[in-house]
Amino acid sequence: MNLSYTGPSSRRGLSLDGPRRAGNSAKPALSILAVTWRDLAHPAAGGAEVMIDRLLNGFHERGHDVTLVCGGPTSPHPFRVIDSGGTYSQYVRAPAICVRNLRQVDVVIDVQNGVPFFSPLWRRGPSICLVHHVHTDQWQTRFPLPVARVLRGVEHEVMPFVYRKRRYAAISRSTERALTDLGIPEDAITVIESGVDIPEATFRSTSEEPLLLSLNRLVPHKRIDLLLEAWAKACPQVEGRLVIAGDGPLLPELRRQASRVPRVEVLGRVSEDEKRNLLASAWTVLSTAHHEGWGMSMLEAAAYGTPALAVDAPGIRDAVIDGVTGRLVAVEDERLLPEIFGRAIVSFIADHEQRAEMGAAARQRAEEFSWDRSIDRWEKTLLEVRARG
Repeated sequence: MNLSYTGPSSRRGLSLDGPRRAGNSAKPALSILAVTWRDLAHPAAGGAEVMIDRLLNGFHERGHDVTLVCGGPTSPHPFRVIDSGGTYSQYVRAPAICVRNLRQVDVVIDVQNGVPFFSPLWRRGPSICLVHHVHTDQWQTRFPLPVARVLRGVEHEVMPFVYRKRRYAAISRSTERALTDLGIPEDAITVIESGVDIPEATFRSTSEEPLLLSLNRLVPHKRIDLLLEAWAKACPQVEGRLVIAGDGPLLPELRRQASRVPRVEVLGRVSEDEKRNLLASAWTVLSTAHHEGWGMSMLEAAAYGTPALAVDAPGIRDAVIDGVTGRLVAVEDERLLPEIFGRAIVSFIADHEQRAEMGAAARQRAEEFSWDRSIDRWEKTLLEVRARG
C-alpha cells in the first residue's frame, strides 16, 4: 500500500470545457464521474485511494472529462473535485450532488468501500460498481455487533439486488470469487488489477543486515500485532530488524507492544522517499493480513526486486505467486500464526539463493502491471458499459 503518494507532480488547472478526444487514439472521449468514500488527501487514505487517484489522473491525461465526488478533506487535482461531506453524511449528499449537477455524464464509477453509493437507485444511465474487497467479518472489528450485522446484510443482500443489472469491476480474482459467493454472476464481473510504479532496476540497494519490512495501514485486519508476536519468536534466531511503516488507529497500541520486542522500529507514516528506500533495501516484505483486495504493498516491493513472505490470504495470493515471487504461509488457526510465521521468517531469511531468485522473478512480474495497462483495461470496460447503456 502506498502510504504517502500525492499524485502526479504536475497538477494542471481544472478543465470544464467538456470531453476531448482521448490521446491520439480513435476512441471517443468519455465524461466520467467517480463517486468514492475519500480522496488521497484523507489522513486514512490507503491503497484504494491511490488506485482511484492514479486512474482518474490517467483518464484526464488521455483527454477524458473527469469529476470526482468524495468525502473531505480533498486536495487539488487537474480535474473537478466536489467534497460530498463527512464519513457518513456523504452517502446522502453524494447522490443528491450527482443528480442535481452531474446527470449528463457518460458513466459513473460507483466505488464500494463496504457500502456502495447505490447508483442504480438514482441514475438510469450506465454505471459500474468497483469493489476492492468484500468485507464480511471485517465489519465486527469496526462496529458494535448489531451495526456490523446490518452492514454485512447490506453488503451481502442489498447490494447484489440493487446492482443486479449493472456491471462490477473487481481488483483481483479473490474479490471476484467473493462476489460470486454473494450470488453475483461471474459474467457480470470484470477483473482489472491495480497498477504499480516501476523504478529503475539499478535502484535496488539491499541492506547489509536483514531488514524485514511491513508496509500497511495499521488497522485490525492487517494483524500487525500477530506479526510482532511472530518476530518475537523468530528474532533469537535471526539477525537484523523488523521495520513497520504506515499509519492508522492502532499505531499507539502497536508501538507499546513493539517496545517489548527486540529490534523493532514502528515508524508511522513515511514519506515517498523513505518508502522507496525501505522497499529497495528490504530483504523481504511481510504480510499477516487476514484478507486484502489486492496486495499492493507486495507488488510495490516486487517492483524493487524484493520478494514477499506472507500469510496465504485472499488478495495476497493474487499479488504473490507462491514459490516464484515469494512464499505464502498456510495458517488455518490464527492462534498458531505467530509460531508458524515465526518459523517461516527464520527459514526464509536463511535461504539467500532462493530469496535472490524470487526477488528477480518478483521484479519481472511487477513489470506486467503498469498503470498504462490498468488504465487501458478500464477505458475498454467503461466504453463497453456506456455502449450497453
